[in-house]
Amino acid sequence: MDKSKFKGHLAAFTAYAIFGINIVSTKDISNCGLIQPMVLFTFRAIGATSLFWLISLFLPKEKIAPKDLGLTVIASFLGLFLTQTSFLKAMSCTTAIDASIMGSVSPIFTMFVAAIFLKEPITWKKAFGVFLSFGGIVYLILNSISISHGADRTTPLGVLMMFVNAASFACYLGIFRPLIEKYSVVTFMKWMFLFSLLMALPFSAKGLATTPYGEIGMKVWLEVGFLVLFATFVSYFLIPYSQQRLRPTLVSMYTYLQPTLAVIISIMTGIDHMSIRKAAAMILVLLGVIIVNRSRALDRGGAAGETAK
Repeated sequence: MDKSKFKGHLAAFTAYAIFGINIVSTKDISNCGLIQPMVLFTFRAIGATSLFWLISLFLPKEKIAPKDLGLTVIASFLGLFLTQTSFLKAMSCTTAIDASIMGSVSPIFTMFVAAIFLKEPITWKKAFGVFLSFGGIVYLILNSISISHGADRTTPLGVLMMFVNAASFACYLGIFRPLIEKYSVVTFMKWMFLFSLLMALPFSAKGLATTPYGEIGMKVWLEVGFLVLFATFVSYFLIPYSQQRLRPTLVSMYTYLQPTLAVIISIMTGIDHMSIRKAAAMILVLLGVIIVNRSRALDRGGAAGETAK
């Protein structure tokens, strides 16, 4: 593996590990009932927009071509606004583990979207790897004690919102890689978050004014801080960084890290326990990622020159 791809894998691993921890903290914020999902998204957009624009002041000036601004708005809608608002809404009407299971379909969506828009061939090896990991992750979660009494609290709206979340982010990963490759991560993301903030404000203005800030405890504020700084700013810096170096389907495969991490944390804290079934499931997930990584496909950028096999 060359150095560029290694950095891409490391960035994707770190971003999705943060997302895995974020599932638990976001659920806790949702349970407090004081911060509306759209208000929480606006917090994320304000924080990330401020940080990306601040950092850009210390970097060489780079402008997005006028013809690319429209595409950036669509990318912002799919990759940030729709993805995050649907996830935050889902957290208010589904369990964290159920959300992880439903979010597991994202790599499958991404594989088909990349095939349609980026002409990334769906080889037998790649398809086998994706479905092997998908089967492993579902098997892992279904054999975890921590999910045994959560499904009855998941509503149809929660299922729909997680479907929207997975599909919209798959479209973002699968369609906009050529655009992302044209600009630095900071330049691209500062405009992405600015546009997403402008989209959110008309829907969150009333909530921002009526939120009972004084009633929100320190623990929840710390979780909001983690959400803004790490699960938004850091993660959304790392994802386009990895997109520039890895194929969309492979980046999306790191989605499987989220429920795997949730189960590992449950085992470490004594909520769950390790078993042969869980170990086997984790091995299946890992094998699937390795197979997709080794599958050869025509790919713009990082995998140029490879042939479908």
